[in-house]
Amino acid sequence: MRFLLFTLLFTSTLVQAQFAPQIGIVGSKGIHKSSSLIKTWAHDCVLHRGYLNIADPTLGHTSIGANTSAVGIADGNVVSLGDSGVAVLSFLQPIFNGPGADFAVFENGFQNPANLEEAFLELAFVEASSDGVNFVRFPSTSNTNSTVQIAGAGTYMNARYLENFAGKYIAQYGTPFDLEELKGNPDLDIDNVTHIRIVDVVGAISQYGTKDFNGQKINDPYPTPFPSGGFDLDAVAAIHTKGLSVNETNETAISIFPSPATNHLNVVLNTAMVSDASLVVCDIRGQVVLENVATHRNQLDVSTLVQGIYIINIKSASGIKCIGKFAKI
Repeated sequence: MRFLLFTLLFTSTLVQAQFAPQIGIVGSKGIHKSSSLIKTWAHDCVLHRGYLNIADPTLGHTSIGANTSAVGIADGNVVSLGDSGVAVLSFLQPIFNGPGADFAVFENGFQNPANLEEAFLELAFVEASSDGVNFVRFPSTSNTNSTVQIAGAGTYMNARYLENFAGKYIAQYGTPFDLEELKGNPDLDIDNVTHIRIVDVVGAISQYGTKDFNGQKINDPYPTPFPSGGFDLDAVAAIHTKGLSVNETNETAISIFPSPATNHLNVVLNTAMVSDASLVVCDIRGQVVLENVATHRNQLDVSTLVQGIYIINIKSASGIKCIGKFAKI
């Protein structure tokens, strides 16, 4: 009878712990920040901070880091999202669905020195968008015990129980995501992903908590009522990206994204177009609303523009040439 009970418990554990393990364990899928798979890093971040404790909003919001902390290579300089905080990352060139993982999200978790299977982890949902407006969430699974609340920095979790959560792996190792899993969704072009949205998981097993794709309560450290509370976003790396990468130039690139735009618009130009030229943005009536010296890579601040459609022109000694348009929301 004891043997049967042990067998049932062991079998149940195997069924539940079905995903890739932590860094240092055979089968781990974490991607190191210096991996040759990585082509580029997020170029911009729009931040919406969450609460120190969602159960008591009067405590205020987190304050550690800034939106720029999540831009560029993973370097340990993080921004703390807080309970239900959100960060939207954009890229100079769209991410596309290639073989295997297409991008990776980096957090700053740390391993249990007494057991490499375990680590202190703070989790987040991950969503992708090809227009900056409609986002599709990766189907996440949490098989972590949901009856005893995980709390405190000394409480560790096993990565084998987690799938499709940012923050699954320790610092310097990104959690990979494969756009193939979102194939067929009418709101997403998986070969033209311009934005990645990170949404903090509130790992409370009380009424304030969030649930995974299967409706299971997600249990991660809660509460964390500190300025550094919630998911600590370090960086987002693109693995399969169109056009330019970290160490590449492209003499023929002309790219305008994202559209619709909210705060920033990226314009990548053919280098032959930027000599003694200006980048001019006009409204639909032809009125100039922005004008900058043209460079190969341009980031325009469009936050003050009203909603509408805008035309982008190159103005040089040879005249004015329309190169595209974008929507501002």
